[in-house]
Amino acid sequence: MTGAAVPAFAAFGMEQIEISPDPGAGHQHTPGVTRWFCQKCGSPLAATFDYLPDQIYVPVGILDFADTLTPNVHCHSAAMLPWVDNMGSLPRHAQSARVHLNHNLDEK
Repeated sequence: MTGAAVPAFAAFGMEQIEISPDPGAGHQHTPGVTRWFCQKCGSPLAATFDYLPDQIYVPVGILDFADTLTPNVHCHSAAMLPWVDNMGSLPRHAQSARVHLNHNLDEK
């Protein structure tokens, strides 16, 4: 749904979430899965799964309080990209890495 190498979602009870403005009925491209997207920009807003009744999953990147959530499970770990565990040693940038990225492009 996100295209991210490590997507993060928060699970809520259906009664805990209100999406405003109303995103409509949602879309079912996969049987048993309903997804909602922003009608203006197309960003993913939420998903429900028939096999997880009364739950709704929201990408944490759209939540104002994402920093207060603590992960408690990794799903689909068999599909994890092999380099994900090695990311701890990579350079970290508090903001954009444009200087680092431009420098690396100049060297190639």
